[in-house]
Amino acid sequence: MNSMEIGAILEHLPHRYPLLLVDRVIDCTPGKSIIALKNVTINEPFFLGHFPHHPVMPGVLIIEALAQAAAILSFRTLDTKPDDKSVYYFVGIDEARFKRPVVPGDQLMLHVSIERNVRGIWKFAGEARVGETVAAEAKLMCTVRSL
Repeated sequence: MNSMEIGAILEHLPHRYPLLLVDRVIDCTPGKSIIALKNVTINEPFFLGHFPHHPVMPGVLIIEALAQAAAILSFRTLDTKPDDKSVYYFVGIDEARFKRPVVPGDQLMLHVSIERNVRGIWKFAGEARVGETVAAEAKLMCTVRSL
C-alpha cells in the first residue's frame, strides 16, 4: 500500500478537524519517504483571520502539515498505528524557510524524507510545494511518547 485514502490517514494520525492537514498520501516508501497532499480551500478556518483581505495559509500550519506527513511515514516505517496513549511531538524545527505564499485553491504537495532515527528521535527533511515551486522547507525532529 503506497498510497492512502483519508480512512487510512485517520488510522495513522491522531489529528482531526480543524487540525488534520493531510488529505491524501500519494506515495509512501516506509523507511525512506512520503509524498502527501493538502488541498487548500477558502473554507479553512484560519482564513477567517489570516488575512481576510488577502488569505494566506500560515507558515506554521505548512510546517505542521509536513510534520503530519512525517508522522504517517514514521508509523508506516514502524508498521504500527498510534493509540490514545501515544502522542507525536515536535522536538525541533531547523532551517525553516518560506518561499511562496500558499493561498486558497493551491494543492500543497508535502515531500518528506527520513534523514535518521536515533533512540526514537526522528529527523526529516521536508519540502512543501505548489506545482514545481517550493513554498516552504524545513528540517523536522519528532518523537512518539506514551502518555
